[in-house]
Amino acid sequence: MTPTLVGRIQTRLFLLATVGLGWTILISPILVQQDGSVGRVYAITISAVFLTAVFGVGWELLYHALQQYRWEKDWPILYSLVVAFPEGFLVWISVLVIFFGSPPPFLVFWFHFLSTWSLVWLVAVGPIKVLLPRWRYQGGRIVEK
Repeated sequence: MTPTLVGRIQTRLFLLATVGLGWTILISPILVQQDGSVGRVYAITISAVFLTAVFGVGWELLYHALQQYRWEKDWPILYSLVVAFPEGFLVWISVLVIFFGSPPPFLVFWFHFLSTWSLVWLVAVGPIKVLLPRWRYQGGRIVEK
């Protein structure tokens, strides 16, 4: 079954809260070596995950509207991988606004964002089907009605 709008939103939020946040906590100490400030790096990386979740709901609404023009009402899997770049750009601009006085280093942000996004995407297209076997039959919903 193709994930429904509610299922895609639930899956996105669930994976960002578990896989994304877990990866962020693991990778941030490595990124501190590039920036120097522990608290600042954690603030930036956790803000990026939070903003990805918040903006992700809006993106899902936009993707859902665009999918209505496709015959099968779904994206090819490659399209879902390519959308990391516009999402990342929006999060990057938002992080720059939030941390206006001291913006994060470009490479630190993008390494964190793309590695987190890729890991969440990989879990969404693979292991989630094993870890939550009913997920695909519930339209991608994590929490059933």
